[in-house]
Amino acid sequence: MKQKSLNDAEIEKRLRGMFERNYQRLRLESGHALTPEIKEAALQQVLYYWKKLRDLANTITDTEVRLHLPNQLSKGERKFGIEGVVDIVREEGNTTMYDLKTHAPEYVRQNIGEYEEQLNVYAHIWKKLRGQELGQMAVITTQLPDPLIAAARSNNLDAIKSAMDLWEPVIPIAYDPGHVEETVAKFGDVVDAIENHKFSPPQLRALKKVEIKRETFATRVCRNCDIRYSCDPFRSLLKEMGTRGRRGPAKFILESLTEEEVEDRFEASLGGEGAITT
Repeated sequence: MKQKSLNDAEIEKRLRGMFERNYQRLRLESGHALTPEIKEAALQQVLYYWKKLRDLANTITDTEVRLHLPNQLSKGERKFGIEGVVDIVREEGNTTMYDLKTHAPEYVRQNIGEYEEQLNVYAHIWKKLRGQELGQMAVITTQLPDPLIAAARSNNLDAIKSAMDLWEPVIPIAYDPGHVEETVAKFGDVVDAIENHKFSPPQLRALKKVEIKRETFATRVCRNCDIRYSCDPFRSLLKEMGTRGRRGPAKFILESLTEEEVEDRFEASLGGEGAITT
């Protein structure tokens, strides 16, 4: 029996239900809750993302495909492997590989080389190790553009439509197999550095540098780092912000914490020991 296709309202209802169930599961697992405003913003990001890319989403044939490049050897003669997860679209004899990123489209376009290196390794695994054809590659950026966020906040339907039309979250990546060996070697260098206990976090000024729009290295990278409260530059950033920790960059760094946890983290980061220093 052919399954009945869902209309937009039914799909949105299902997305809201899946979002809520996933949020409650993560909240129970982590012990952290989001403020109502941040939770609603996250939900709206999911809904706008779906509205923009529904046609592409409907063509995805293989989701979360795991790619693995095993038995690599670093310069320090350490074995390592490279692993990634992508989505695949097979359509009319053509195969396209997509890699989802939470980064801003502007950042990806300005630093396209970083993504070309990674996607070309994935393409190498797909083409050479799996022996399958690949037509195109692309990065899908999930961060909403500022004009769309502003339009959504004002509930201006015309501005929302205009911002949606201008939004281009899918960024094509060129395939160049000549970069694969160099990229794999870079991964090996990282493995050697970790094994040799050479950890060099960026200096404080690098954490505060605005990389794209109003986003700093701290808001783009540090907030996703599990050991940031043991990092000397990050601790210095918190100390410098002081009571301003509820606003500005700290809002994005600490947004998933409760008020009590914010106070605990500030106290620990400003007076504790065991920081990673530069």
